[in-house]
Amino acid sequence: MLRLFYIFIFTALISACTTSPTGRSQLIMMPDNQINQMGLQAFDTLKSDKKISYNPQYNQASQCIAQAIVGEVGGSWEVVVFEDESPNAFALPGNKIGVHTGMLRLVQNQEQLAAVIGHEVGHVLAKHSNERASQELAVKGGMNILGAMTMPTSALGQLGFGLLGVGAEYGVLKPWGRTQESEADMISVDLMAKAGFDPHHSIGLWQRMEQATQGKGNVEFLSTHPSHATRIQDLEQHMPQAMSLFQQAQAMGKQPHCI
Repeated sequence: MLRLFYIFIFTALISACTTSPTGRSQLIMMPDNQINQMGLQAFDTLKSDKKISYNPQYNQASQCIAQAIVGEVGGSWEVVVFEDESPNAFALPGNKIGVHTGMLRLVQNQEQLAAVIGHEVGHVLAKHSNERASQELAVKGGMNILGAMTMPTSALGQLGFGLLGVGAEYGVLKPWGRTQESEADMISVDLMAKAGFDPHHSIGLWQRMEQATQGKGNVEFLSTHPSHATRIQDLEQHMPQAMSLFQQAQAMGKQPHCI
């Protein structure tokens, strides 16, 4: 009987192995609809708990840039601007995007904000939340997080928000791993290039983020990211591919004017 159990577990793990958009092997065990429901519930909770900004300029810019980015991946995405001075943004399974007013004040142009939003959408496209939840599932043998997403201060709720990458909103920092962050970077520059945003500005974004956060401790958006030198080096190596996509987008007449 025990042998059969191990065979079942091994078979389940093998069937759960998938490939990310960059070709990396992943363990994905949770159904997409379940992880999407977690994202939807988390976003509803955030909208109830956090103040929403109705600044017309911030909303117009965020909507315009986000729609250009997600237009390259499809689906209907909801975008909300939150009154929060921290330079942060996030995207959740279930096609939800949140942008903090602090991030909008930090970026210098539409391309930098496109790099931010593309990075966060990259986490969703690469199923990083599902990957982390699947690792928890494999270790702990079962979870019932969805029902706790309306209670973010509970232990299970904090775990759920942490797995989705928005735990810091409730005092729990569970940052993405460096591999996931680097993967989101590569997806981001390709997405912004396909949408018609010059990907070279992604390098300026991270330089600006470093300057803005010096001496201020960890910022959720930057936690466990590769060092800025490593990130810029990786982006520069990937830039020829991204620029080829950008040139194709320009030839197709994609020239966003959001800010």
